[in-house]
Amino acid sequence: TRSSPNPAMIRSDPYWWEAAPPATLPREPVRSKCDVVIVGAGYTGLSAAITLARAGRSVQVFDKMRPGEGASTRNGGIASGNLRPSFDELAKKFGEATARALLLEAKAAREDLAQFIAREGIECEFSVTGRFAGASTAGDYERLAREADMLKATTGIEAYAVPRAEQRNYLGTDYYHGGAVRMDIGGLHPAKLHAGMLRLARGAGAIVHGETAVTGIRSDGLDYEVETARGRVAARHVITGTNGYTDRSDRWLRRRMVPVRSRIIATAPLSDNLMRQLMPKRMMLSETRKLHYYYRPSPDGRRILFGGRDGTIAGEPTWPTDHLRQALIDIFPEVEDVELTHSWFGHVAMNRDMIPRIFSRQGMRYAAGYCGSGVVWARWAGQKAAWQVLGEDRGASALDMRPPAAVPFYNGTPWFMPGVFAWLTFQDRRAHRHRKSKTSLPKRDPA
Repeated sequence: TRSSPNPAMIRSDPYWWEAAPPATLPREPVRSKCDVVIVGAGYTGLSAAITLARAGRSVQVFDKMRPGEGASTRNGGIASGNLRPSFDELAKKFGEATARALLLEAKAAREDLAQFIAREGIECEFSVTGRFAGASTAGDYERLAREADMLKATTGIEAYAVPRAEQRNYLGTDYYHGGAVRMDIGGLHPAKLHAGMLRLARGAGAIVHGETAVTGIRSDGLDYEVETARGRVAARHVITGTNGYTDRSDRWLRRRMVPVRSRIIATAPLSDNLMRQLMPKRMMLSETRKLHYYYRPSPDGRRILFGGRDGTIAGEPTWPTDHLRQALIDIFPEVEDVELTHSWFGHVAMNRDMIPRIFSRQGMRYAAGYCGSGVVWARWAGQKAAWQVLGEDRGASALDMRPPAAVPFYNGTPWFMPGVFAWLTFQDRRAHRHRKSKTSLPKRDPA
């Protein structure tokens, strides 16, 4: 793996923070009573707060960091609303009716996000660009083609396969064995989306307390007593939206949500000609390798933002940045000498079913487990949880299931992730070597 050029010059803050850094809010007194306490001021918590405050409920939102400092301003800004399991896997586990309902809800959630941004006038550079998914093997291409056909038949979404001969119309590389396009996915500036939601929540009357941790929650069977770093609050309802940033204050949830570091690198600005060559349609991009890289042009079309799993659980070593840079060069050799300007990570939350969830425990509502697709799912799930608190029928959701099961031998520190990362890396390298051996030409005999 090549080392990153000038690693000391690479910023560890998200690229998105240059235009929209997380806000440090003025401190307001913690009120001793309110209708609803919301834990977490990311997309989930703010979506619930907007919905509830506009319905006339008194709401206080608490976040141990600055609002949005977690994954809401650290993600790739790809509005995918992915479901990691395939339709067949979902049908096998939950039944075909639930699998179909999940697909349709994902479509509704994407459409609702676009309507929300337009209706509320949030300037976050949102655009429905479509997404190209590259097939890492010939078998993956066949699977992507079948899934595109199924998606179109089930949901009406425009989706189609792209054979390898036509791949460069969508992506300037020969790395993949073709791929598939779906036209309902777009991109946005995630930190600007969060800033807009924070403005709306506060404007609706919700009180947002940044840098104020919730340290414990107790219930007497009717109401809740919420202990915070700046005082106690009595509330009728509690919604938790901490996702990959759940701490020891909620040990029960922590055993069910595995925080996985997802890292993104940003290149220095590239020439217009090179960007047109590499990303001719300015689509969002993904692929089928085990480590599942995702990438996109920056909203201004000048840089490549390239992300994937980090593989570490502590510290800030340089090798994950080098690993991502090498993966980017494998796809686009033209950027080998391009410097990186940013490398940062955020936590995504995985669960044993690998689907987003809304669930209840002891009367408290949880929305979590977005598995790396929170741009769409987090706002949607927060809104659904709020409607459930309000007793509205539109709170019904295919995501509303039993709580996810606890992860065996896991108590909050994902000690197993380096091993998982190493195993997936080995599988990808083996598949890559096999692919090269099958596609290499035989040597010619001397004339």
